[in-house]
Amino acid sequence: MWGGRFAAGPDEVMAAINVSIGFDRRMAKQDIEGSLAHVRMLEARGMISAADSSAIQEGLSRIASEIRDGAFPFRDAFEDIHMNVEARLAELIGQAAGRLHTARSRNDQVATDFRLWLRDMIDATVPEVKALIAALVDKAEAHAADVMPGFTHMQSAQPVTFGHHCLAYAEMLGRDLGRLADARKRLNESPLGAAALAGTSFPIDRQQTAAALGFDQPMRNSLDAVSARDFAIEYLSAAAILSMHLSRLAEEIVVWSTPQFGFVRLSDGFSTGSSIMPQKRNPDAAELVRGKTGRVFGALIGLLTVMKGLSMTYAKDMQEDKELVFGAADTLSLCLAAMTGMVADMTIDAQRMRAAAASGFATATDLADWLVRTLKVPFREAHHITGRIVKAAEAKGVELTDLPLAEMQKVEPRITDAVFGILTVEASVASRTSFGGTAPDNVKREAAAWRTRLQSL
Repeated sequence: MWGGRFAAGPDEVMAAINVSIGFDRRMAKQDIEGSLAHVRMLEARGMISAADSSAIQEGLSRIASEIRDGAFPFRDAFEDIHMNVEARLAELIGQAAGRLHTARSRNDQVATDFRLWLRDMIDATVPEVKALIAALVDKAEAHAADVMPGFTHMQSAQPVTFGHHCLAYAEMLGRDLGRLADARKRLNESPLGAAALAGTSFPIDRQQTAAALGFDQPMRNSLDAVSARDFAIEYLSAAAILSMHLSRLAEEIVVWSTPQFGFVRLSDGFSTGSSIMPQKRNPDAAELVRGKTGRVFGALIGLLTVMKGLSMTYAKDMQEDKELVFGAADTLSLCLAAMTGMVADMTIDAQRMRAAAASGFATATDLADWLVRTLKVPFREAHHITGRIVKAAEAKGVELTDLPLAEMQKVEPRITDAVFGILTVEASVASRTSFGGTAPDNVKREAAAWRTRLQSL
Protein backbone atom coordinates (compact mmCIF):
# COMPACT_ATOMS: atom_id res chain seq x y z
CA MET A 1 0.00 0.00 0.00
CA TRP A 2 2.77 2.40 0.85
CA GLY A 3 4.52 2.13 -2.51
CA GLY A 4 8.27 2.68 -2.44
CA ARG A 5 8.53 4.60 0.81
CA PHE A 6 8.75 1.58 3.14
CA ALA A 7 11.12 -1.33 2.62
CA ALA A 8 9.51 -3.66 5.17
CA GLY A 9 6.04 -4.46 6.38
CA PRO A 10 4.65 -3.35 9.73
CA ASP A 11 5.51 -5.04 12.98
CA GLU A 12 2.91 -7.56 14.13
CA VAL A 13 1.82 -5.31 16.98
CA MET A 14 1.66 -2.31 14.66
CA ALA A 15 -0.51 -4.28 12.28
CA ALA A 16 -2.82 -5.32 15.11
CA ILE A 17 -3.32 -1.81 16.45
CA ASN A 18 -3.62 -0.25 13.01
CA VAL A 19 -6.11 -2.53 11.29
CA SER A 20 -9.76 -1.42 11.22
CA ILE A 21 -11.40 -3.75 8.70
CA GLY A 22 -12.97 -5.70 11.55
CA PHE A 23 -15.36 -2.83 12.20
CA ASP A 24 -15.24 -0.36 9.32
CA ARG A 25 -16.37 -3.08 6.92
CA ARG A 26 -19.83 -1.94 8.01
CA MET A 27 -19.32 1.03 5.70
CA ALA A 28 -18.77 -1.12 2.60
CA LYS A 29 -22.04 -0.05 0.98
CA GLN A 30 -21.29 3.62 1.54
CA ASP A 31 -17.67 3.20 0.39
CA ILE A 32 -18.82 1.75 -2.91
CA GLU A 33 -21.48 4.46 -3.32
CA GLY A 34 -18.84 7.13 -2.79
CA SER A 35 -16.44 5.50 -5.23
CA LEU A 36 -19.11 5.21 -7.91
CA ALA A 37 -19.94 8.89 -7.59
CA HIS A 38 -16.25 9.77 -7.69
CA VAL A 39 -15.41 7.71 -10.78
CA ARG A 40 -18.39 9.07 -12.71
CA MET A 41 -17.23 12.58 -11.91
CA LEU A 42 -13.67 11.73 -13.02
CA GLU A 43 -15.02 10.53 -16.34
CA ALA A 44 -17.29 13.55 -16.76
CA ARG A 45 -14.34 15.86 -16.15
CA GLY A 46 -12.15 13.99 -18.62
CA MET A 47 -9.67 12.72 -16.05
CA ILE A 48 -10.16 9.06 -16.90
CA SER A 49 -11.35 7.35 -20.03
CA ALA A 50 -14.85 6.02 -20.55
CA ALA A 51 -13.40 2.51 -20.83
CA ASP A 52 -11.61 2.74 -17.49
CA SER A 53 -14.66 4.29 -15.88
CA SER A 54 -16.88 1.50 -17.17
CA ALA A 55 -14.46 -1.17 -15.93
CA ILE A 56 -14.24 0.43 -12.50
CA GLN A 57 -18.01 0.73 -12.20
CA GLU A 58 -18.53 -2.86 -13.27
CA GLY A 59 -15.89 -4.01 -10.81
CA LEU A 60 -17.43 -2.03 -7.95
CA SER A 61 -20.85 -3.47 -8.76
CA ARG A 62 -19.40 -6.98 -8.62
CA ILE A 63 -17.74 -6.21 -5.29
CA ALA A 64 -21.07 -4.94 -3.94
CA SER A 65 -22.66 -8.24 -4.98
CA GLU A 66 -19.87 -10.22 -3.32
CA ILE A 67 -20.37 -8.31 -0.08
CA ARG A 68 -24.14 -8.84 -0.17
CA ASP A 69 -23.63 -12.56 -0.80
CA GLY A 70 -21.02 -12.93 1.94
CA ALA A 71 -18.36 -13.91 -0.58
CA PHE A 72 -16.09 -10.88 -0.33
CA PRO A 73 -12.58 -11.71 0.97
CA PHE A 74 -12.06 -9.14 3.75
CA ARG A 75 -8.35 -9.15 4.58
CA ASP A 76 -6.50 -7.59 7.50
CA ALA A 77 -3.49 -7.03 5.27
CA PHE A 78 -5.34 -4.19 3.57
CA GLU A 79 -6.18 -2.46 6.88
CA ASP A 80 -9.56 -0.92 6.18
CA ILE A 81 -12.63 -1.11 4.00
CA HIS A 82 -11.27 1.44 1.51
CA MET A 83 -8.10 -0.47 0.70
CA ASN A 84 -9.90 -3.82 0.78
CA VAL A 85 -12.28 -2.61 -1.91
CA GLU A 86 -9.49 -1.07 -3.98
CA ALA A 87 -7.34 -4.20 -3.73
CA ARG A 88 -10.20 -6.44 -4.77
CA LEU A 89 -10.99 -4.07 -7.63
CA ALA A 90 -7.42 -4.44 -8.86
CA GLU A 91 -7.79 -8.24 -8.77
CA LEU A 92 -10.95 -8.02 -10.83
CA ILE A 93 -10.10 -5.40 -13.46
CA GLY A 94 -6.35 -4.93 -13.29
CA GLN A 95 -4.42 -1.68 -13.72
CA ALA A 96 -7.48 0.50 -14.35
CA ALA A 97 -8.38 0.12 -10.68
CA GLY A 98 -5.46 2.38 -9.79
CA ARG A 99 -7.16 5.33 -11.47
CA LEU A 100 -10.03 5.33 -8.98
CA HIS A 101 -8.00 7.11 -6.32
CA THR A 102 -7.20 10.07 -8.58
CA ALA A 103 -7.97 13.37 -6.80
CA ARG A 104 -9.00 11.53 -3.65
CA SER A 105 -7.44 10.61 -0.30
CA ARG A 106 -8.51 8.15 2.31
CA ASN A 107 -9.02 11.20 4.52
CA ASP A 108 -11.91 12.62 2.52
CA GLN A 109 -13.02 9.12 1.57
CA VAL A 110 -13.52 7.95 5.16
CA ALA A 111 -15.17 11.23 6.14
CA THR A 112 -17.61 10.80 3.26
CA ASP A 113 -18.32 7.15 4.03
CA PHE A 114 -18.89 7.90 7.69
CA ARG A 115 -21.35 10.69 6.97
CA LEU A 116 -23.23 8.49 4.51
CA TRP A 117 -23.37 5.64 7.03
CA LEU A 118 -24.56 7.87 9.84
CA ARG A 119 -27.16 9.48 7.62
CA ASP A 120 -28.50 6.02 6.79
CA MET A 121 -28.51 5.10 10.48
CA ILE A 122 -30.47 8.20 11.45
CA ASP A 123 -32.97 7.42 8.68
CA ALA A 124 -33.36 3.92 10.16
CA THR A 125 -33.71 5.21 13.72
CA VAL A 126 -36.54 7.65 13.00
CA PRO A 127 -39.18 4.95 12.29
CA GLU A 128 -38.02 3.07 15.39
CA VAL A 129 -38.68 6.13 17.54
CA LYS A 130 -42.00 6.71 15.79
CA ALA A 131 -43.03 3.11 16.52
CA LEU A 132 -42.42 3.68 20.23
CA ILE A 133 -44.41 6.92 20.14
CA ALA A 134 -47.26 5.07 18.41
CA ALA A 135 -47.22 2.40 21.14
CA LEU A 136 -47.41 5.10 23.80
CA VAL A 137 -50.26 6.80 21.96
CA ASP A 138 -52.14 3.50 21.84
CA LYS A 139 -51.80 3.14 25.60
CA ALA A 140 -52.76 6.78 26.12
CA GLU A 141 -55.99 6.36 24.18
CA ALA A 142 -56.85 3.14 25.96
CA HIS A 143 -56.24 4.64 29.40
CA ALA A 144 -57.14 8.30 28.87
CA ALA A 145 -59.39 8.32 31.96
CA ASP A 146 -57.60 5.80 34.19
CA VAL A 147 -56.30 7.65 37.21
CA MET A 148 -52.85 7.11 38.71
CA PRO A 149 -50.75 9.00 41.25
CA GLY A 150 -48.66 11.85 39.93
CA PHE A 151 -45.41 12.13 41.83
CA THR A 152 -42.94 14.82 42.73
CA HIS A 153 -39.88 13.79 44.76
CA MET A 154 -41.31 10.25 44.32
CA GLN A 155 -44.03 11.27 46.77
CA SER A 156 -47.73 11.29 45.90
CA ALA A 157 -48.54 14.78 44.60
CA GLN A 158 -51.70 15.06 42.48
CA PRO A 159 -53.79 12.60 40.51
CA VAL A 160 -53.07 12.31 36.81
CA THR A 161 -54.22 9.88 34.15
CA PHE A 162 -52.11 7.03 32.87
CA GLY A 163 -52.77 8.26 29.34
CA HIS A 164 -51.38 11.68 30.22
CA HIS A 165 -48.28 10.03 31.67
CA CYS A 166 -47.73 8.06 28.46
CA LEU A 167 -48.05 11.18 26.33
CA ALA A 168 -45.37 12.91 28.42
CA TYR A 169 -42.91 10.37 27.01
CA ALA A 170 -44.33 10.88 23.52
CA GLU A 171 -43.45 14.57 23.86
CA MET A 172 -39.91 13.74 24.96
CA LEU A 173 -39.45 11.34 22.07
CA GLY A 174 -40.85 13.93 19.66
CA ARG A 175 -38.06 16.28 20.68
CA ASP A 176 -35.60 13.43 20.18
CA LEU A 177 -36.82 13.14 16.60
CA GLY A 178 -36.16 16.84 16.21
CA ARG A 179 -32.61 16.46 17.49
CA LEU A 180 -31.95 13.59 15.10
CA ALA A 181 -33.33 15.65 12.22
CA ASP A 182 -31.08 18.56 13.20
CA ALA A 183 -28.04 16.30 13.34
CA ARG A 184 -28.88 14.83 9.94
CA LYS A 185 -29.29 18.25 8.39
CA ARG A 186 -25.92 19.48 9.62
CA LEU A 187 -24.01 16.33 8.62
CA ASN A 188 -25.44 16.37 5.11
CA GLU A 189 -22.50 18.13 3.43
CA SER A 190 -19.93 16.32 1.33
CA PRO A 191 -16.23 16.12 2.28
CA LEU A 192 -15.41 14.32 -0.97
CA GLY A 193 -12.88 16.28 -2.99
CA ALA A 194 -11.10 17.77 -0.01
CA ALA A 195 -8.46 15.09 -0.64
CA ALA A 196 -5.86 14.71 2.11
CA LEU A 197 -6.38 18.19 3.60
CA ALA A 198 -5.66 20.93 1.05
CA GLY A 199 -7.98 20.12 -1.83
CA THR A 200 -6.61 18.98 -5.19
CA SER A 201 -5.06 20.43 -8.32
CA PHE A 202 -7.25 18.21 -10.53
CA PRO A 203 -10.29 19.90 -12.13
CA ILE A 204 -12.86 18.00 -10.08
CA ASP A 205 -16.55 18.85 -9.74
CA ARG A 206 -17.46 18.63 -6.07
CA GLN A 207 -21.00 19.80 -6.74
CA GLN A 208 -21.55 16.76 -8.95
CA THR A 209 -20.35 14.23 -6.39
CA ALA A 210 -22.23 15.95 -3.58
CA ALA A 211 -25.48 15.84 -5.55
CA ALA A 212 -24.90 12.24 -6.64
CA LEU A 213 -24.55 11.17 -3.01
CA GLY A 214 -27.59 13.10 -1.80
CA PHE A 215 -25.64 15.77 0.05
CA ASP A 216 -26.98 19.30 0.15
CA GLN A 217 -23.64 20.80 -0.87
CA PRO A 218 -19.87 20.24 -0.62
CA MET A 219 -18.16 21.33 2.57
CA ARG A 220 -16.60 24.74 2.04
CA ASN A 221 -13.22 24.22 3.71
CA SER A 222 -10.94 21.29 2.92
CA LEU A 223 -9.30 21.31 6.36
CA ASP A 224 -12.65 21.19 8.10
CA ALA A 225 -13.94 18.55 5.68
CA VAL A 226 -11.38 15.92 6.67
CA SER A 227 -10.99 16.80 10.35
CA ALA A 228 -14.55 17.47 11.53
CA ARG A 229 -16.22 14.81 13.65
CA ASP A 230 -18.73 17.08 15.32
CA PHE A 231 -21.41 15.48 13.14
CA ALA A 232 -20.75 12.17 14.90
CA ILE A 233 -20.59 13.86 18.30
CA GLU A 234 -23.89 15.61 17.63
CA TYR A 235 -25.48 12.29 16.71
CA LEU A 236 -24.11 10.71 19.90
CA SER A 237 -25.44 13.64 21.91
CA ALA A 238 -28.91 13.16 20.44
CA ALA A 239 -28.61 9.41 21.00
CA ALA A 240 -27.56 9.94 24.61
CA ILE A 241 -30.56 12.17 25.33
CA LEU A 242 -32.86 9.66 23.64
CA SER A 243 -31.29 6.84 25.67
CA MET A 244 -31.81 8.85 28.85
CA HIS A 245 -35.50 9.17 28.03
CA LEU A 246 -35.73 5.42 27.42
CA SER A 247 -33.98 4.80 30.73
CA ARG A 248 -36.45 6.99 32.62
CA LEU A 249 -39.37 5.07 31.15
CA ALA A 250 -37.59 1.80 31.88
CA GLU A 251 -37.15 2.83 35.51
CA GLU A 252 -40.87 3.55 35.79
CA ILE A 253 -41.73 0.15 34.34
CA VAL A 254 -39.38 -1.49 36.84
CA VAL A 255 -41.06 0.34 39.73
CA TRP A 256 -44.60 -0.04 38.43
CA SER A 257 -44.21 -3.80 37.96
CA THR A 258 -43.17 -4.47 41.57
CA PRO A 259 -45.78 -6.13 43.81
CA GLN A 260 -45.62 -3.06 46.03
CA PHE A 261 -46.91 -0.89 43.17
CA GLY A 262 -48.57 -3.41 40.88
CA PHE A 263 -49.56 -0.79 38.31
CA VAL A 264 -48.43 -2.80 35.27
CA ARG A 265 -47.64 -6.36 34.37
CA LEU A 266 -45.30 -7.56 31.66
CA SER A 267 -46.03 -10.85 29.94
CA ASP A 268 -43.70 -13.83 30.00
CA GLY A 269 -42.25 -12.55 26.74
CA PHE A 270 -40.69 -9.56 28.50
CA SER A 271 -40.00 -11.08 31.91
CA THR A 272 -37.49 -13.52 33.32
CA GLY A 273 -37.41 -15.77 36.37
CA SER A 274 -34.98 -16.58 39.12
CA SER A 275 -32.68 -19.58 39.35
CA ILE A 276 -33.57 -20.01 43.03
CA MET A 277 -36.82 -18.13 43.75
CA PRO A 278 -39.66 -19.67 41.76
CA GLN A 279 -42.10 -16.82 42.44
CA LYS A 280 -39.99 -14.14 40.76
CA ARG A 281 -40.98 -12.19 37.65
CA ASN A 282 -38.14 -9.87 36.80
CA PRO A 283 -38.52 -6.96 34.34
CA ASP A 284 -35.07 -7.65 32.88
CA ALA A 285 -35.78 -6.05 29.51
CA ALA A 286 -36.50 -2.74 31.25
CA GLU A 287 -33.47 -3.11 33.50
CA LEU A 288 -31.23 -3.77 30.50
CA VAL A 289 -32.55 -0.73 28.66
CA ARG A 290 -31.75 1.27 31.76
CA GLY A 291 -28.30 -0.29 32.01
CA LYS A 292 -27.35 -0.02 28.34
CA THR A 293 -27.84 3.74 28.51
CA GLY A 294 -24.35 3.84 29.98
CA ARG A 295 -22.91 2.50 26.74
CA VAL A 296 -24.36 5.37 24.75
CA PHE A 297 -23.25 7.93 27.31
CA GLY A 298 -19.80 6.34 27.25
CA ALA A 299 -19.58 6.58 23.47
CA LEU A 300 -20.34 10.31 23.60
CA ILE A 301 -17.73 10.98 26.27
CA GLY A 302 -15.29 8.68 24.48
CA LEU A 303 -15.46 10.53 21.18
CA LEU A 304 -15.34 13.93 22.85
CA THR A 305 -12.19 12.76 24.61
CA VAL A 306 -10.63 11.48 21.37
CA MET A 307 -11.23 14.77 19.60
CA LYS A 308 -10.49 17.29 22.32
CA GLY A 309 -6.71 17.40 21.83
CA LEU A 310 -6.41 17.01 18.06
CA SER A 311 -5.08 19.82 15.94
CA MET A 312 -5.97 20.11 12.26
CA THR A 313 -6.47 17.92 10.33
CA TYR A 314 -6.49 14.11 10.30
CA ALA A 315 -4.82 11.95 12.94
CA LYS A 316 -5.11 8.20 13.36
CA ASP A 317 -6.79 8.78 16.72
CA MET A 318 -9.89 9.49 14.66
CA GLN A 319 -10.09 5.85 13.67
CA GLU A 320 -11.55 5.37 17.16
CA ASP A 321 -14.70 7.25 16.17
CA LYS A 322 -16.42 4.44 14.32
CA GLU A 323 -16.56 1.70 16.93
CA LEU A 324 -18.01 4.21 19.39
CA VAL A 325 -20.70 5.36 16.97
CA PHE A 326 -21.43 1.87 15.63
CA GLY A 327 -21.79 0.48 19.15
CA ALA A 328 -24.04 3.32 20.30
CA ALA A 329 -26.24 3.01 17.22
CA ASP A 330 -26.64 -0.75 17.70
CA THR A 331 -27.44 -0.30 21.39
CA LEU A 332 -29.97 2.42 20.71
CA SER A 333 -31.76 0.37 18.06
CA LEU A 334 -32.01 -2.64 20.37
CA CYS A 335 -33.26 -0.53 23.28
CA LEU A 336 -35.90 1.14 21.12
CA ALA A 337 -37.16 -2.24 19.95
CA ALA A 338 -37.25 -3.58 23.51
CA MET A 339 -39.04 -0.52 24.87
CA THR A 340 -41.61 -0.53 22.07
CA GLY A 341 -42.27 -4.19 22.77
CA MET A 342 -42.69 -3.61 26.51
CA VAL A 343 -45.04 -0.66 26.11
CA ALA A 344 -47.23 -2.57 23.68
CA ASP A 345 -47.07 -5.68 25.87
CA MET A 346 -47.77 -4.33 29.34
CA THR A 347 -51.22 -4.58 30.88
CA ILE A 348 -52.48 -1.91 33.28
CA ASP A 349 -54.15 -2.54 36.65
CA ALA A 350 -56.46 0.48 36.64
CA GLN A 351 -58.01 -0.36 40.04
CA ARG A 352 -54.62 -0.62 41.71
CA MET A 353 -53.54 2.71 40.21
CA ARG A 354 -56.78 4.39 41.23
CA ALA A 355 -56.43 3.21 44.82
CA ALA A 356 -52.87 4.51 44.97
CA ALA A 357 -53.94 7.84 43.49
CA ALA A 358 -56.65 8.22 46.12
CA SER A 359 -54.20 7.81 49.01
CA GLY A 360 -51.76 10.30 50.43
CA PHE A 361 -54.15 13.29 50.36
CA ALA A 362 -53.54 13.70 46.63
CA THR A 363 -56.52 16.05 46.21
CA ALA A 364 -55.30 18.55 48.81
CA THR A 365 -54.47 21.05 46.06
CA ASP A 366 -58.02 20.71 44.77
CA LEU A 367 -59.25 21.66 48.23
CA ALA A 368 -56.99 24.71 48.28
CA ASP A 369 -58.18 25.69 44.80
CA TRP A 370 -61.81 25.31 45.94
CA LEU A 371 -61.19 27.66 48.86
CA VAL A 372 -59.74 30.24 46.49
CA ARG A 373 -62.45 29.85 43.87
CA THR A 374 -65.49 29.52 46.14
CA LEU A 375 -64.62 31.38 49.33
CA LYS A 376 -62.30 33.93 47.65
CA VAL A 377 -59.52 33.06 50.10
CA PRO A 378 -56.02 34.18 49.02
CA PHE A 379 -54.10 31.15 47.84
CA ARG A 380 -51.43 31.34 50.55
CA GLU A 381 -54.13 31.38 53.21
CA ALA A 382 -55.96 28.56 51.43
CA HIS A 383 -52.72 26.59 51.41
CA HIS A 384 -52.42 27.05 55.19
CA ILE A 385 -56.05 26.08 55.81
CA THR A 386 -55.70 22.99 53.64
CA GLY A 387 -52.55 21.97 55.45
CA ARG A 388 -54.39 22.07 58.78
CA ILE A 389 -57.26 20.01 57.35
CA VAL A 390 -54.80 17.43 55.99
CA LYS A 391 -53.22 17.28 59.43
CA ALA A 392 -56.65 16.64 60.97
CA ALA A 393 -57.38 13.85 58.48
CA GLU A 394 -53.98 12.31 59.11
CA ALA A 395 -54.63 12.33 62.86
CA LYS A 396 -57.87 10.44 62.29
CA GLY A 397 -56.29 8.04 59.82
CA VAL A 398 -58.66 8.90 56.97
CA GLU A 399 -58.40 10.47 53.54
CA LEU A 400 -59.86 13.90 52.81
CA THR A 401 -62.96 12.38 51.20
CA ASP A 402 -63.74 10.59 54.50
CA LEU A 403 -63.07 13.47 56.88
CA PRO A 404 -66.40 14.71 58.34
CA LEU A 405 -67.50 18.16 57.28
CA ALA A 406 -67.62 19.23 60.93
CA GLU A 407 -63.90 18.55 61.25
CA MET A 408 -63.18 20.72 58.22
CA GLN A 409 -65.37 23.47 59.60
CA LYS A 410 -63.33 23.54 62.80
CA VAL A 411 -60.54 24.87 60.60
CA GLU A 412 -62.64 26.98 58.21
CA PRO A 413 -66.31 27.43 59.19
CA ARG A 414 -67.40 28.58 55.73
CA ILE A 415 -66.66 25.20 54.11
CA THR A 416 -69.83 23.47 52.89
CA ASP A 417 -70.55 19.92 51.84
CA ALA A 418 -70.14 21.05 48.23
CA VAL A 419 -66.42 20.55 48.81
CA PHE A 420 -66.80 16.78 48.63
CA GLY A 421 -67.69 17.06 44.95
CA ILE A 422 -64.16 18.09 44.10
CA LEU A 423 -62.19 15.78 46.40
CA THR A 424 -62.39 12.54 44.36
CA VAL A 425 -59.49 11.68 42.08
CA GLU A 426 -61.85 11.53 39.10
CA ALA A 427 -63.08 15.05 39.80
CA SER A 428 -59.50 16.20 40.24
CA VAL A 429 -58.25 14.99 36.86
CA ALA A 430 -61.45 16.09 35.11
CA SER A 431 -60.90 19.63 36.37
CA ARG A 432 -57.38 19.91 34.91
CA THR A 433 -58.59 21.22 31.57
CA SER A 434 -55.88 23.83 31.03
CA PHE A 435 -53.83 23.38 27.87
CA GLY A 436 -51.44 20.50 28.51
CA GLY A 437 -53.40 19.33 31.54
CA THR A 438 -54.32 15.79 32.49
CA ALA A 439 -58.09 15.93 31.91
CA PRO A 440 -59.25 12.83 30.00
CA ASP A 441 -60.68 14.92 27.15
CA ASN A 442 -57.31 16.64 26.82
CA VAL A 443 -55.56 13.28 26.68
CA LYS A 444 -57.87 11.99 23.95
CA ARG A 445 -57.39 15.16 21.94
CA GLU A 446 -53.59 15.07 22.30
CA ALA A 447 -53.45 11.38 21.41
CA ALA A 448 -55.40 12.11 18.22
CA ALA A 449 -53.05 15.01 17.47
CA TRP A 450 -50.07 12.72 17.88
CA ARG A 451 -51.50 10.27 15.39
CA THR A 452 -51.68 13.09 12.87
CA ARG A 453 -48.17 14.31 13.70
CA LEU A 454 -46.71 10.86 13.25
CA GLN A 455 -47.87 10.87 9.65
CA SER A 456 -45.77 13.94 8.90
CA LEU A 457 -42.65 13.25 10.94
